[in-house]
Amino acid sequence: MAMNADLNERPPRRKREDGEEREDVLVKRGKSDVSSLESCLDQPMDSGSIHEVIKFTPSSLPVKHYDIDTTEPISCGLTTMDDLLSWKRSEANPFNVASVPLAPREPPLATSPRRTLVSHDMMGGYLEDRFIQGTYSVAPYVFYHWQYIDIFNYFTHNLVTIPPAVWTNAAHKHGVVMIGTFITEWTDGKTMCESFLKDEESYRAVADKLVQISRCYGFDGWLVNIENSLSEVAVNNTPLFLRYLTDQMHLRVSGGLVLWYDSVIDSGHLQWQNELNQKNRIFFDACDGFFTNYNWTEQNLEAMKDLGGLGDRQADVYVGVDVFARGQVVGGMFETNKALDVIRKHNFSVAIFAPGWVYETHEDKSEFPRNQDKFWALLSDSLYVHRPSLSLPFISSFCQGFGKDLYWRGKRESERSWFNLSAQEIQPLYYHTELEGGAWLRSRGCPEDALSGGRSLVLEGLIPSSHTSPVCAKIFSLHVPLAEKTLLSVVYKPSAGISVNLELKTADANLCTHIDMQNIQVSSVSPERLDEGHQLHRRFTELCGNLVPSDWTVRCSQLELRGCALREVCLSIQRDGEPEDTHFSCRLGQILLLDVSTLQVPPDLVQGLCIYDVVWFRGVGSSLESTSPGLLLNATLRWDYPAHSVRHFRVYWRRLRGPDPRIPPGQPVLVGRAYSNLYRITELMVPEPPGLLELTVEPVVRKDFPVPESHWGRRSLSYTEASA
Repeated sequence: MAMNADLNERPPRRKREDGEEREDVLVKRGKSDVSSLESCLDQPMDSGSIHEVIKFTPSSLPVKHYDIDTTEPISCGLTTMDDLLSWKRSEANPFNVASVPLAPREPPLATSPRRTLVSHDMMGGYLEDRFIQGTYSVAPYVFYHWQYIDIFNYFTHNLVTIPPAVWTNAAHKHGVVMIGTFITEWTDGKTMCESFLKDEESYRAVADKLVQISRCYGFDGWLVNIENSLSEVAVNNTPLFLRYLTDQMHLRVSGGLVLWYDSVIDSGHLQWQNELNQKNRIFFDACDGFFTNYNWTEQNLEAMKDLGGLGDRQADVYVGVDVFARGQVVGGMFETNKALDVIRKHNFSVAIFAPGWVYETHEDKSEFPRNQDKFWALLSDSLYVHRPSLSLPFISSFCQGFGKDLYWRGKRESERSWFNLSAQEIQPLYYHTELEGGAWLRSRGCPEDALSGGRSLVLEGLIPSSHTSPVCAKIFSLHVPLAEKTLLSVVYKPSAGISVNLELKTADANLCTHIDMQNIQVSSVSPERLDEGHQLHRRFTELCGNLVPSDWTVRCSQLELRGCALREVCLSIQRDGEPEDTHFSCRLGQILLLDVSTLQVPPDLVQGLCIYDVVWFRGVGSSLESTSPGLLLNATLRWDYPAHSVRHFRVYWRRLRGPDPRIPPGQPVLVGRAYSNLYRITELMVPEPPGLLELTVEPVVRKDFPVPESHWGRRSLSYTEASA
C-alpha cells in the first residue's frame, strides 16, 4: 500500500482555538470509606443522587482511550504484536463500540455482481475522526456517497487498524460493510510474521484476537496486508491463517469478511503481481476476496478473466485504483473514471484507494464538498447504487456529519464549526443532470441553513419555457416496507414561482427479495395531501408540538397501500404561472415516514442513568464563553434505552445548589449530543464546592415527537472539597 508523506506523524496535541495548549491540572476523584463513587453497576437506582469528594490525584483513565488534555474518548489502533496478543475485551474502549448494526441492503453483498470498495488511507488516519464524540473542525474530511460503495476499509500503517466508531456507524446506516486492516511491513513486519506464522498455535492466537476485536467494536472484517517477505514455513502457514481467520469471522461475525492484498507470492517473495494469478491464487482461495495492486494494465485484467476455476468468484477480485495516480497506472485523480471504465468492461469489482486525494491535495479546504461531489459524479456511470433496507419510521434531515453551525428544529443551537460522523443521517443522492429541452437539475448539501444537524439538501435547476411537465428530482434510493397507512411529512423552503409534491416509487414487497432486482416492476404514486383540518394532520401536529419555525413549510400526506415497499423518494417540481425560463431552488430540511398505527404509542423511558469515571480540572474549559478559570467536571454517563427507536440523545446539566444558598437553581443547559447510550462530559464548568447539580438525558426519537420530561433520565451529583 502507498504511504503518505506525513504518515508516521501523530496528529498534533489538541489545542484551544486560540492556539494555546492546555496547562490545566488533572485531578481525579479520591477514594474514601464513606464517600467513594460507586461503579456504574453498583450505583443504587432508588437513589437520586451520588456524592463526590474532590481530590487532586492523577487520572487513572488509560491515555490510549482518552485524550490526555480533556479526557475526551478517542479511538486508536494497535502497534505491536504484544499489544494484539494481550488485548482483552475487559480493557477495550467502550466508547469506540459501534452503536449502529449493519443495515440489510439490496442487493445483498454476496449477490452483487460487481462491487466497490473504498480504502480510506486519509493522511495516516486517526485525525479529527479519532474524537469519538466529535470535535470542532472548520473543514474536515467526510464521506457521504455511501450508496455507490459496498465496503469501506479504514486503512492506516498500524499493525492493527480498528475503525473509529463514527465511521462504522455512518457506513452501517447505509448498509456498507466496514473492515479494519491487519498489516505488516518491512523488517519489523517480517520479524512479526516469522513469530506468529511459525506454527498453528501462533497463527490461531492472532486470528482469534482479530475476531474478538471485530466482535467487540462492532465492525465486519479485515483487509490482510503482508508487505514483507516470508520464510518457507511462514508462507506455507499464511493460507492456513487466512482460512482459519475467514472461517472464524464467518462463524462469529454476521456478514464477516476477510480480504487479501496483492503482495507476497507463494514463494514468500514480496512481488506485487497487479493481478490474480497462479503465484498468489493460494491466498485468494483461502479468504473472501483479493485486492490487487494498482500498476495493472488491461492485459492483466484479460489474463484474470482467463484464469481457470475463477467461476462465480469474479466479483471477489477487487482491482486496485490509486486516486493519487502513483506509478504507472490507468487514470487517477479527476480521471479515476478511466480506470473504472476499463475494470467494469471486464466485470471485476473495484477497490478505490485514497479518495481523500480530493481533500489532501487541494489547498482551499472550503472547496472540499464541491471537489468531492465532482469526483464521485465522474465515477457514477461506473458505479452501482445499492439500497439500504430500512424500517418505519424513516427519517433524515440530510445531515452529513459536519457543519458551520449546529441546528436543532430550525434554529442555530451552536455557531461553531463541528464534525461528528455519527451524526450523519441517511444520505440522499447527489448529482447534476441535464434534462430534456435544456432543463437541468442539481442536488447538493448546503451548510447555510438546516432543520437539524449541519446541512440541508438543496435542489436547484432550470425549467425552460418550453418545458410543460414537472421536473422530477430523485432524493433517496432505498428499500422500506410500508404500512397499510403511512404518514409522510416533508419540511422545505421553496423559491417563488414553483409548486412541489412528493412522488414515490413503490413495488410489491414480496418481489423485492428477488435476486434480479433490475426486473422488479415499480409504480409511481403520489400520496394524498392532508389539509390542516384533517384529523390525522391535527394529531400529528399535536404530537410534534409545533416546533418547526414558521419560515419552513411542513406538508403532511397519507399513503394507503397494502404489501408494498418504498423504492425511491422523489420531489416533483412544477412551475407556477406563465411559461418562461424559471430558475428554481428548493431547500429540504427533513423527510419523515411513519406507520399511522404507531402515532399514539408512548415512548420508552430512559432507565438506569449512572455517573462514573469522574475527573476534575482547574482551567477555563473549551466553551467559547469561558474566559476565567474555574472548576471543570468530567464524567461518564451511561443509561438504557432501545437503540432502534432513537436518533440521538441530548444531554443537559443544571445547577441545583451552590455555596451561596440565596442563588436559585439554574435552567437546564445543553452539554452535547450522544449517539449511543454512553456519553462523556468534558470540561463542564460548574460552581465552586459545595455544590449540587443535575444531569439529564433526553431521547430524540425517530418519530420526531418530543419525549415528555417524565421519560427522561435524571441523576444528581453533589460534590465537596476534601477535608484538611
